[in-house]
Amino acid sequence: MSKYKYLILRRVTQLSILFLYFAGNMWGLKMLMGNLSTSIFMTKIPLSDPFAVLQILATGSLLTFDLILGAGIIILFYGIFGGRAFCSWVCPINMVTDLANWIRRKLKIDKIDRRVWISRRVRYYMIALSLLLSAVMGVTAFEFISPISIFTRGVIFGFGMGFGLILSIFLFDLFVVKNGWCGHICPLGAFYSIIGKWSIFKVKHIQENCTLCMNCKDVCPEKNILFMIGKSSEPILSGECTLCGRCIEVCDDEALHFHIRNLRR
Repeated sequence: MSKYKYLILRRVTQLSILFLYFAGNMWGLKMLMGNLSTSIFMTKIPLSDPFAVLQILATGSLLTFDLILGAGIIILFYGIFGGRAFCSWVCPINMVTDLANWIRRKLKIDKIDRRVWISRRVRYYMIALSLLLSAVMGVTAFEFISPISIFTRGVIFGFGMGFGLILSIFLFDLFVVKNGWCGHICPLGAFYSIIGKWSIFKVKHIQENCTLCMNCKDVCPEKNILFMIGKSSEPILSGECTLCGRCIEVCDDEALHFHIRNLRR
């Protein structure tokens, strides 16, 4: 179980959040009302996705105080502590892409020579495109087609046609590009990697313990950030780390662990 403790904890967290949204909308349980774009926690605390708020601002709409406050709370939390943890601990699409990549490893699809390549920078271009389209069209462009919102609404009200988009992401990650959606396309993940770059909670590599088994790179959704494996002892400072903890779990050498960043250095 020690090899899956963070994975299990992430699934419990993700499913609990979905349950609270379901209970809030269907049964009136007021612990967490709304959705992952904008919520009210314990009937008092507003929580807003800052990327969604930026899109609203781009449409030319006025922002309410609750939206601004909710976005500020989220930015402070992920900017100081959480980093890009939203992607692996909160986002429900992570369960879909993790399943695709687990099957991918079991079927050894990674070993098949493929010519499809997508730059990881595309997700950052998607941020600009989403804001531009929001300004031109007058609607929150990414929120309109966001699989995250579709998944959350699907759990509450039923998936309908939205299931096709979720299935497309699953098949894309399984057969086309490893970690294709989260690692290459999703603008929300890119946005959190920007605001979470300077967070204090990181993963650290200890070179002296490393035996170069590369199990960490096999499971990491952003394996490019593990460039120091076997080379030097240092924390992973890239904002693209999702803090999922899978690299820590699969490392038999205890060469990776969670770490509080030394801000003075």
